[in-house]
Amino acid sequence: MEKKNYSRLYRLVHWSMAFCLLFMLLTIFLRLFWMNKVHISAIIQGFLADTPVNLSEEESILLAKQIRKPMWIWHSYVGYILTGVYVIRLIVPLFGEMKFPNPFVKRTSFQEKFQTWVYFVFYCCLGVSLLTGLFIAFGPESLEEVMETIHVLSIYYLIAFIVLHFGGVLLAEFTKGKGIISRIISGS
Repeated sequence: MEKKNYSRLYRLVHWSMAFCLLFMLLTIFLRLFWMNKVHISAIIQGFLADTPVNLSEEESILLAKQIRKPMWIWHSYVGYILTGVYVIRLIVPLFGEMKFPNPFVKRTSFQEKFQTWVYFVFYCCLGVSLLTGLFIAFGPESLEEVMETIHVLSIYYLIAFIVLHFGGVLLAEFTKGKGIISRIISGS
């Protein structure tokens, strides 16, 4: 496999997507665990137990949702940025840069075919995640529940991709692709 130097545009798109996806995963993780509405509600209820203020469980859950709302707004903003970067990633190959490899070329190795298919599945799943997120934000309310279900399930492909990506990068770094990490950071 030839050693590839990465252009500034390639690195900008790569790192923009990486940071957006990691930020969004962080907001999902926080929402599911530390900032879970039931957990925050229990903290509120525990605090208010020694005061004359009474809130029902339903009211404290509504308050918990309000506490974490700014984080979720940032999740949406970063989703819009990621949508823009994704569209750029799909358009740039039309201008001769960041081309997607063809997995059907006979002289392509198994490793290159595998990588190409992993990225193909990743970009398809990412597109579904972004479209469902946009439907949740701007689509008809009648589709919101279905879109939200698909959107929530989309975390699983992302985790699988991150594991495959890091594993592949580390494997390449310690075998035939030595220097791949420094090239994706510096460009050469």
